[in-house]
Amino acid sequence: MHIVDGALSLPVLAVGTAVGFAGVGYGLTKVDYDRVPRVAVMSAAFFVSSLIHFPIGPSSIHLCLTGLMGLTLGWAVFPALLVGLFLQAIMFGHGGLTVLGVNVTNMALPAVACHYLFGIAVKCWRTDAAAQAGFFAGALAIGLAWTLTSLCLWFTGKEFLGLILIGWIPNSILMLIEGVLTASAVAFLRNVRPEVLDASPENRAHGQI
Repeated sequence: MHIVDGALSLPVLAVGTAVGFAGVGYGLTKVDYDRVPRVAVMSAAFFVSSLIHFPIGPSSIHLCLTGLMGLTLGWAVFPALLVGLFLQAIMFGHGGLTVLGVNVTNMALPAVACHYLFGIAVKCWRTDAAAQAGFFAGALAIGLAWTLTSLCLWFTGKEFLGLILIGWIPNSILMLIEGVLTASAVAFLRNVRPEVLDASPENRAHGQI
């Protein structure tokens, strides 16, 4: 999912970087003092999850948790991912610094979309239905992220078409894995720490659908 330095054309790089850092700026306005620990924990979870690799044929995939990040952070997912991707780039060589804004955009925009699509369900529906919404959020966040990544590569050069098509194989598997993990996390948080999802115990008890 990480695009490396030097892979993108200048126009694609410029647009992706502009969108990424605009999102970071707006996301920072959504981070009040009480939400800083939540943002920090989710950024750390994203960073650590990248170390868990699953071999898929000649390549491998790693966890992202961006669906869960979108559900818990909303627009604050932009600065959370910026920190995580920056540390991955300088410590492990995942992605790069010149494409940092593009990689943030490709992963954070789908997370925000899932926040709007499934956030109400996760907060207000009964736990089993909320977990199902969590599954779709986790899976869709990965699918949309690879779609944006594919578009960046496609607009850079048609020679990336083979890579784009092949990339759907491991990412389809990752969608299922992320969906299951996000569903499990949503069910756990609804029962143990509903405030992390901004779902109060009252909403959980009386606002069920």
